[in-house]
Amino acid sequence: QVKLVESGGGSVQAGGSLRLSCAAYGYTYSVSCMGWFRQAPGKEREGVAIIDSDGSTRYADSVKGRFTISQDNAKNTLYLQMNSLKPEDTAMYYCAASYRPYECVTLAVQSFDYRGQGTQVTVSS
Repeated sequence: QVKLVESGGGSVQAGGSLRLSCAAYGYTYSVSCMGWFRQAPGKEREGVAIIDSDGSTRYADSVKGRFTISQDNAKNTLYLQMNSLKPEDTAMYYCAASYRPYECVTLAVQSFDYRGQGTQVTVSS
């Protein structure tokens, strides 16, 4: 079992950048993949980015070219670098982890069993 704790959210103007972090505690050895999803008020949860245990990444079309997911295995920390932020990126961002390889083939990060408490990102125009 893994515990996830996000940090790094905040308020920025459009065009700005933020880096989210997600520290993982517990049994991280056999995690198959980790990722980020977000939820804006009144909207459904949206998978944003995913990184497999081999380092391969996938992104939602809405963030491709602007967001970068990465991980530091030595620190058991997942990151999401967000550049060129837009007002429509405003949401609560969550990191999540899965021990099931078959869950890692899509961007449905929001369906993973393990998730953090979330961190708010607000982008003003």
